[in-house]
Amino acid sequence: YGLPIVLTNCSNNYGPYHFPEKLVPTVILNAIEGKRIPIYGNGSNIRDWLYVEDHADALLLVLQKGSIGRSYNIGGENELTNLELVQSLCEILDRAKPRSKGSYSDLIIFVEDRPGHDVRYSIDPSRIRQELDWRPSITVKEGLEKTVRWYLENEAWWRPLLSRAGVGKRLGKKL
Repeated sequence: YGLPIVLTNCSNNYGPYHFPEKLVPTVILNAIEGKRIPIYGNGSNIRDWLYVEDHADALLLVLQKGSIGRSYNIGGENELTNLELVQSLCEILDRAKPRSKGSYSDLIIFVEDRPGHDVRYSIDPSRIRQELDWRPSITVKEGLEKTVRWYLENEAWWRPLLSRAGVGKRLGKKL
């Protein structure tokens, strides 16, 4: 139709203001509440993690300099298994807000995997890297540190969300 469009696809975002039903905030909030931290299956599912501010920067760049009609994959270049991600979050919390006894990783439990759960989410960001010279500026370690700090400092934002219907409930499995 001759519309001046550009398309983007991205890997898993995380960071401040991430709704509490998603993996990263679920881990952080369960941990600081002393609740179990559920990991689907054996935790070997792989995800590429993209810090939300890097995603926003990439979107702006694509809008400003992307070629009309092109599609750009925005990837974090930060692949981790779900277990590695959860363990990293626990290590950060152990430093930032130590438990009175033990490590936050003691709260990890493995639960039945979701039906149809993808083994790997990853994205090839070579086009945006080559054509627009974009790469993520924040490593997953730095981004997770920032994210944990944000949740620890912004309870007034996330606490009311926990009382919404369905938040914190397991998805993808018949009850």
